[in-house]
Amino acid sequence: MTREFLKMHGLGNDFVVIDARNTPYLPSEAEVRAIANRRTGVGCDQFIVLEPSDAPGASGFMRIRNADGGEVGACGNASRCVGWLLMEESGGDRVTFQTAAGLLHASRADNGRITVDMGPARLDWSEVPLAGPADTLRVEAVAHAGYAGPVAVSMGNPHAVFFVDDVDAVPLEDIGGALENHPFFPERANIEFAQVLSPTRIRMRVWERGAGITQACGSGSCATQVAAVRRGLTERKADVILDGGTLTIEWTEDNRVLMTGPVAVSFSGRLSAEQVAE
Repeated sequence: MTREFLKMHGLGNDFVVIDARNTPYLPSEAEVRAIANRRTGVGCDQFIVLEPSDAPGASGFMRIRNADGGEVGACGNASRCVGWLLMEESGGDRVTFQTAAGLLHASRADNGRITVDMGPARLDWSEVPLAGPADTLRVEAVAHAGYAGPVAVSMGNPHAVFFVDDVDAVPLEDIGGALENHPFFPERANIEFAQVLSPTRIRMRVWERGAGITQACGSGSCATQVAAVRRGLTERKADVILDGGTLTIEWTEDNRVLMTGPVAVSFSGRLSAEQVAE
C-alpha cells in the first residue's frame, strides 16, 4: 500500500499534504519525522492530513503535524493551501474546514491569493498558555539575552513576539530553541522577532515550534500583527514581510484575524510502502 501526496508551500513554508478522507491514515511520530526528513524523506516543515469532518458545513478536517511528529492546532500557510485545494475541488470561491483549533473559513482573493479567517486572537495568559499569571502585553519572565519581554498571543497555537530594532541582527539560530522551550511556555512556543518598518509594514523572522527556522509562518504573522497593534506600533492592517515573501494581515475590530497570501504546488508523488503506516 502506498499514498499519493502533494508537496505544497506558502512563501517557502512547505508541506506534505495527504487526502485521507476516504481511507484513514494516521502515521506515528517516527513515521512523520521520516517523511519530513529533507535528506532521506520527502522533506517538509509540516505534515498535513485531510480527514473527514463531522462539523456541519465543513469540507474536511485538517490534521497538522510538525516536522518533529508532534500534532499542533494551527498552521496559517497550510490553511491557505488546504483552502485552495478544497475550493479547486468544489469549483467555489469559499470553503469551510475544521482544525483542532476550530473552524476556518477560506476565500479567493486578488492575484490568485487566498484569504483565511484565522479566528480570534486569544490574549489571556491561560489561553496562550503561560505557566502562570502574566501580562501578555509584555511577558518579562521570558526576557532573554538583552531582548525585552515579548507579547504572548495564541492563534490556536502559542506565540511569543519580540520587537527589535534590527531583526536581521538577531542570532535566531542560536537562541530560537532555548526560547521555544522556555519553562514559562508549558506547550512550548513559536518565536517571532519583528521590526516595525512603518504603520503598515513589519519585517519578521520566525522560529517555529517543532520545526526551527522557516521561511514563513502564517499564524506567526497573525500573532505579530496582533502584537504590534496591541503595542500601538501599527494600524490594524499591515504587510508582514518574511524571509519567503509577504503576507497581508488584518486584525478586525471584532477580533478576527484575516490572513491573505499566495499558495503553490511544488510537485505530486507517492510515498513508498516503507513510509506508509498500515
